[in-house]
Amino acid sequence: MTVDLFRASHPGPTVAVSALAGVLVVTAGAGVRSVLIVAAVLAGQLSVGWSNDWLDAVRDTTVGRTDKPVAAGRLAAGTVRAAALSAAAACVVLSLLLGWAAGVVHLAAVASAWSYNLRLKRTAWSWAPYALSFGLLPLALALALPGRPTAAWWAVGAGALLGTGAHGLNVLPDLLDDAATGVRGLPHRLGATPTALGSSAVLLLATLLLVTAPPGSVSTADVVTLVLATVVVVAGAVVPLRDPHSRLPFVAAIAVAAIDVVLLAGSPWTVR
Repeated sequence: MTVDLFRASHPGPTVAVSALAGVLVVTAGAGVRSVLIVAAVLAGQLSVGWSNDWLDAVRDTTVGRTDKPVAAGRLAAGTVRAAALSAAAACVVLSLLLGWAAGVVHLAAVASAWSYNLRLKRTAWSWAPYALSFGLLPLALALALPGRPTAAWWAVGAGALLGTGAHGLNVLPDLLDDAATGVRGLPHRLGATPTALGSSAVLLLATLLLVTAPPGSVSTADVVTLVLATVVVVAGAVVPLRDPHSRLPFVAAIAVAAIDVVLLAGSPWTVR
């Protein structure tokens, strides 16, 4: 059961977001406080991942999602529900231990992600929770740092763009299954090709913002990083055009997120 519960947490994005948040706060000088910050982020991500499988249990079973432990009958929906609610409770406590400002902002980001699972994934506003949650994350991390700085506008903007692009590439493999169960988010309304190309362009725009918006001149390393992100983004756009069920586009989105965190970590993304 432990392995299946781990799989139901959506371990890819859960681990990636938590780890990348850890890189940001460690390089920003959070010290031992980094442990508490990462724990709060991890609890929030676990609650979102588990709530997704809990709330989608009937729909996943209908379309035969054998990769989902609940839909495959290896895990009870009640077990995942209990895990999601427990993680959410832990997230509240851990977030508020970071301070009221950081705690409220982080809980708003997590609540936004829950709103996607609860309702917004079925509407044309499906992109909005991703944009809001990823946009708020740099702000929450900054407010949790010693001295409580805030986040630069371009860090928040890049986070929002990154979240929007990741949403499109994450949904691509499930378009047909989602349509069969009445899910009609923005990518479903646009179609596979516009979603693949549009999401990739938004991801690239996030990286471009991180290269050009920080004070100072653009370095050679910045240009190389932008080129690398472009290669990854192009791969993420081309693959789904040939294989609509491939998970590689979302892997590409996570890779771009890692590239963007490297850019953020090397820039003055906090403002005092």
